Amino acid sequence: MWRFLVLLPLLVHASYVEAEEKTVRVFVLAGQSNMEGQGVVDLDHPVFYNGGKGTLAWSMKNGKTKAQMTHLKDASGNWKVRDDVWVRYQTPSELKSGKLGIGFAVYPGKHHIGPELQFGNLVGDYFDDPVLLIKTCWGGKSLHKDFRPPAATGETGEFYLKMVEQVQHALQHAGDEMPALKGANFELAGLVWFQGWNDMFDEQARNEYAENLVHLVNDFRNAFNVPELPVVIGETGNMGADAGKNMLAIREAQANAATQIQPQGSAAFVSTTDFARPKELSPNVGHGHHWFGNAESYFLIGDAMGNAMIRLMKNRRAN
Repeated sequence: MWRFLVLLPLLVHASYVEAEEKTVRVFVLAGQSNMEGQGVVDLDHPVFYNGGKGTLAWSMKNGKTKAQMTHLKDASGNWKVRDDVWVRYQTPSELKSGKLGIGFAVYPGKHHIGPELQFGNLVGDYFDDPVLLIKTCWGGKSLHKDFRPPAATGETGEFYLKMVEQVQHALQHAGDEMPALKGANFELAGLVWFQGWNDMFDEQARNEYAENLVHLVNDFRNAFNVPELPVVIGETGNMGADAGKNMLAIREAQANAATQIQPQGSAAFVSTTDFARPKELSPNVGHGHHWFGNAESYFLIGDAMGNAMIRLMKNRRAN
């Protein structure tokens, strides 16, 4: 457990730790563009962002679940940054690493969020130990081809290999990239999978989705020698109940995969359809594949994923 020494006279406090006592719980957040983060924080252009409807700033005042979001800002109205949760995300254009707050999304700057924000808040509150989130996600990628795991027949996917490589790199070099974690013992604690859009459009991909996802989980666990690693699978719940048969097939496959992963009880399926918001109350009215950019949707997805992961870890401890 970390020991925090706070210098009370300073407005900005620093955390000091004894290196031999540090254990950092590591969660891998993997998938495609919706794991990258498309939730708009504060952009409000009347044409391009629908006047700010559905942004995080707007949702904290007007959203259905605004009461659940109050912890995201401090008493002065500034976005909070945690001292005990870190994020590492290699985007296509830059490495984003540091303490959890807004902005750990695929776009430059701090105008977008993904599920990592609320997921990190929940697991950060749950653990006394510090937490590191490693985001390994790329837009427009399928499980059938791009993330295809080694145990599936055919060629292993380029982005499955990149996922494993990035996690290995982060576990070895996080202390160099984030000096506060230097000397820590990194413990891989969970995997979160949020993907499925691209596989909808290929019949073979739909039919093999559950099997391929089970293979991916098993191969990932084997790669890091964590045979019972807790796994959360997020549903492709875009646009809520207004889903066609292809999306419904993917949703069913995702739920089935969670029941097939062994040992039983080590994986959880998270339904997300209730988190969809209408495009008229969202910043990106033409982006149904990205939940219309609605930040409340991404907040709630992260919340459900975080609670599911905590339940898995509690059950694991109980057994």
